[in-house]
Amino acid sequence: MTTSRQHQASGQIEEQIEQQIQAATKIQGESKLDQEIKSAANEHSSEMDEIIEK
Repeated sequence: MTTSRQHQASGQIEEQIEQQIQAATKIQGESKLDQEIKSAANEHSSEMDEIIEK
């Protein structure tokens, strides 16, 4: 069984990884795949907005 300390440590690790990803992205720029994924997600998000508005 996991403890609250393990959950806390896991959350801190995830936060550190996210910060490292953000820093690397600022330095290197986004990969083409990342850009395509964001673009596709935005397209689907727009479609969902249209459906919700109806």
